[in-house]
Amino acid sequence: MSATAPRRIWLCADDYGISPGVNRAIRELIADRRLNATSVMMVGPAIDREEVQALQAVAEAADCAVGLHATLTAPFSPLTMHYHPLHGGIFLPLGRKLRGSLLRRHDRAIIATELTAQLEAFADRFGRMPDYVDGHQHVQLFPQVRDAFVGAVKALAPHAWVRQCGRSQPLAQRLGAPKALLLDTLSGPFRKRAAHAGLSTNPGFAGAYDFSRETDFATLMASFLDGLPDGGLVMCHPGFVDDLLISLDPFTDQREREHEFLASDRFPALLAAHNVTLLRRSDAAAAPSPTEN
Repeated sequence: MSATAPRRIWLCADDYGISPGVNRAIRELIADRRLNATSVMMVGPAIDREEVQALQAVAEAADCAVGLHATLTAPFSPLTMHYHPLHGGIFLPLGRKLRGSLLRRHDRAIIATELTAQLEAFADRFGRMPDYVDGHQHVQLFPQVRDAFVGAVKALAPHAWVRQCGRSQPLAQRLGAPKALLLDTLSGPFRKRAAHAGLSTNPGFAGAYDFSRETDFATLMASFLDGLPDGGLVMCHPGFVDDLLISLDPFTDQREREHEFLASDRFPALLAAHNVTLLRRSDAAAAPSPTEN
């Protein structure tokens, strides 16, 4: 056994609310203490009061954190009437949203109003504000969006922490993954804005990979844990594939592979081998500290 204290991390399942199959898979993993956080899409089609109550029951029993998965990209629709720009009544696709943000073509006030509505919808369904707030497809990191995001969270949920997606490894170890490198770049300004607002962030991040390729998730998880600091966060997307998920998201079979590994005996063995344990919501030291690094 290692003589050093274990690293405590967040393992967060994104996309609760996207489909019943995803919801059920996430709840099963929470009940089995294989997850300690899940992010809820309040614009998702599978987030009625029954799905919320089912999540609340297992999350409370397992001392699991529940956050808001702020969503501003297709194929989902806004909660607010006057949100724009839209494409056929739904949010813009990811590429167009990022490009418009980089070119400063969006209205931060409009974005802030939508994010406020999603926070208020969470509070209405769950009876409280979220433990943390992150973004579907990392939209919280985008220029213009990040200012509106930080402002909305600060105003409505100042005690929530927010997800940054920058890795903590040396630069030489980060150059081989273009997607993760982009997230590193976008996360720097986001961390500074969050710290200036007094919001806490996770000190490290892992979980990004090429969803279009068939991969061994056990090997990926081992790489995610390497170098992840205490309080760091690993993003995951477990789920059971159903017709609704297929209609909304190309990320399908990979979700079942993630669920299979996390539900297996190999996962706790991997955590033990890396001297890692999962945080609990009630842990007084769980919340990361504001940082501008």
